[in-house]
Amino acid sequence: MKRILLIEDEKNLSRFIELELQHESFSVGTASNGQDGLQLAMKDYWDLILLDRMLPGIDGLEVCRQIRAHRKTPIIMITAKDRIADRVEGLDSGADDYIPKPFAIEELLARIRVVFRRQEEHDESPFVQLVFKDLSINLDSRIVKKGAAEIELTKREYALLVALMENTNRVLSREMLLNKVWGYDAVVDMNVVDGYVRYLRKKIDTPGQDSYIQTLRGIGYVMRK
Repeated sequence: MKRILLIEDEKNLSRFIELELQHESFSVGTASNGQDGLQLAMKDYWDLILLDRMLPGIDGLEVCRQIRAHRKTPIIMITAKDRIADRVEGLDSGADDYIPKPFAIEELLARIRVVFRRQEEHDESPFVQLVFKDLSINLDSRIVKKGAAEIELTKREYALLVALMENTNRVLSREMLLNKVWGYDAVVDMNVVDGYVRYLRKKIDTPGQDSYIQTLRGIGYVMRK
């Protein structure tokens, strides 16, 4: 039985989600503030964390950052803030997905299934290391190197690079990258993909040389040997 931690301060919403998750045969733990939620997240093992962004005590963004600094537990952030900038901030803090309030419980359950499906696909992946020219990714340790130098990437930058390197010589559309990196049900503007490609290029490219990631205008991106 998969274990889900729900950190939500709205009592009625928290109870409703808890009952729905239990109906779906999940084991559920709850916390109503950031401090208690963080302690539970760090103390016990969880398969997934549902995290409200606006919490009393420690806010959801800080809770997310602290969890992500020590754990790889998938996090879906729940919030009333649904501007693109808010979503990007939530994802950059380490969340795997972001769902704005109000939402249908069916959508939340679908997003949970996507997270678990991605986990299963990663666990079944035959790849241990990806290599493209002088770039390498160790999928077990999540260490990215250019030559002998280690490159620090955010969670999204890492996922984007993995998606591109797993599909070397294959052109990936923005929609395909959005689905692979953010999830099929993510509510994220397509331009976010372009932004993250720019961030990634700044970290992996060598000034004055061609980018590792080629742009096919109107189509998408490719890493081509």
